[in-house]
Amino acid sequence: MTTRRAQVRRPRRPIGSAVLHAPQMLRALVRADEIWLVVLAAFVGCASGIMVWLMTATTQLVHETLFGIGHMQRLSAMASLAPLKTILVPAIGGLVLGIVTLGITRIRARRAVDPIEANALYGGRMSMNDSLIVVLQTIMSNGVGASVGLEAGYTQIGSALASRWGHAFRVRRNDLRLLVGCGAAAAISGAFNAPLTGSFYAFELVIGTYTLGSFAPVAVAALVSQAVVRALGGTIFDLAPHVPSHIEPLDYIPILALGMLCALLGISIMRGVTITEDLFRKSRVPVWLRPAIGGLAIGTLALVTPAVLSSGHGAIGPAFETHDTLRWVVLLVVLKATASAISIGSGFRGGLFFASLFLGALLGKAFAGALALVSATHAIPQEVCALVGMSGLAVAIIGGPLTMGFLALEATGSLPMTVAVLAACVVSSLTVRRTFGYSFATWRFHLRGEAIRSAVDIGWMRNLTVGRMMRREMRTVRADTPLNAFKRDFPLGAAQRVIVLDEEDRYAGIVLLPEAHADADDDHKVRDIVHYADTVLLPQMTIKEAVAMFENAESDALVVVDSAQERHVIGLLTEQYALRRYTDELDRRRRELSGE
Repeated sequence: MTTRRAQVRRPRRPIGSAVLHAPQMLRALVRADEIWLVVLAAFVGCASGIMVWLMTATTQLVHETLFGIGHMQRLSAMASLAPLKTILVPAIGGLVLGIVTLGITRIRARRAVDPIEANALYGGRMSMNDSLIVVLQTIMSNGVGASVGLEAGYTQIGSALASRWGHAFRVRRNDLRLLVGCGAAAAISGAFNAPLTGSFYAFELVIGTYTLGSFAPVAVAALVSQAVVRALGGTIFDLAPHVPSHIEPLDYIPILALGMLCALLGISIMRGVTITEDLFRKSRVPVWLRPAIGGLAIGTLALVTPAVLSSGHGAIGPAFETHDTLRWVVLLVVLKATASAISIGSGFRGGLFFASLFLGALLGKAFAGALALVSATHAIPQEVCALVGMSGLAVAIIGGPLTMGFLALEATGSLPMTVAVLAACVVSSLTVRRTFGYSFATWRFHLRGEAIRSAVDIGWMRNLTVGRMMRREMRTVRADTPLNAFKRDFPLGAAQRVIVLDEEDRYAGIVLLPEAHADADDDHKVRDIVHYADTVLLPQMTIKEAVAMFENAESDALVVVDSAQERHVIGLLTEQYALRRYTDELDRRRRELSGE
């Protein structure tokens, strides 16, 4: 139990031990006036924008060096590559990544905490060193052609910078969580040239709530990051599809059907990642060797088309502009989905955000082609289906329907198109929630045993432990004490309950005074009338676990022992007090969120 508790708190240690705190006057300004928090968010946006540009430029340089492409070319947009490089670069790169990851694991055994988990469990605290490792692994994975995006690295480093600065200014827990959201918003905004998309990515996925008070810092961070990226080297995501100015009412029927197809493909990809991991685990292949095998498989798929390599930044434009055969588009969907599942499942590091956008555009393109074969009179333009598919699949895998709605709005400037995209996103989101229940991030948390469905702050519930709530003052009695002696020493009204100990001072149960005095057989021992001898609380249990124990035992008070093995009594907790503490804390959190 002690080891598990240390692992839960570990993400906090590197932050507090290595941070230089800002001068006291600046800390006071940030804590006292929300304007200064907005200023701090602007610096977060600037730093995140620089990191987005650096990561993108570095990865492009790696592509040029390893695959021999030109400076203005994009890996996934290439018509063909040298076959030997196509196979060897992902395989050898995967081997190098596996060895590097093995070395890092031996030095730093802990797992990096991402922004969603940090805000949900740790009040926004993230480790900068762990985040830099994630950035390195993401660049290596994308650089050698694995079918993963850089967006996970973007948000990781942006949020970690925000967390570090927030800790330096000693901001409150809610403000630190807000700054982490600012870092994520700035990263997505810079990557997609879309400040509204970045802002609502933060609200829906990283912060978990939207309030008027949180809008200004998040929006400023997103706008500053966009400006920085554009000033440094132009936009990374430059998509401007031509869409019709009006969507016919009848067109919404196939559009909603496409949203459901996106949900099914998204679930298949998430399941595919898990299946790939299970196959590697059952094969007993060493962890460090798995990326090499995965890279070999990805390179083999790339012999058919280089579009399966990397995240697909270069290939998404032609997906909207060219008119390929239906058979080829369907094949490309299968190849890219397989490559993405293999990449994540074999141990490459990265995200599926942009890969889901590219895959969704391909699915929409295939859907438009199938509609044209069925009925030429009611066919929907390919660009419309591609945009709907792009957004619908991203919602299925990543989550955030409003995020994808704003991405469609910022990419097209068309309100009718945005409404159609939102309708498909709603269908996709509902289908995933009803049939699967998780996004990709929360599904990974579920596989690790974490009960996280969103970034809503539940970490305070874990901090509100039995050890912090229990009462240490209590009355005890030996189990072999005669009942008549017990009645003499503990008259009615002296207490509600007395804790019973055995000959070795171990917990033996609880005696209820009214019941003891109602027992007329004075030949009984105290041990004969004890209750809840097998039900105890442990100090590290959370309030949620404690309440569940009270309900199962149907008791209004339970004893707290040091461990399940030793069973030495260290305290007592009543259900009434636990529920009151929970309610008070919940009310305080709600007041903080509402700004009262």
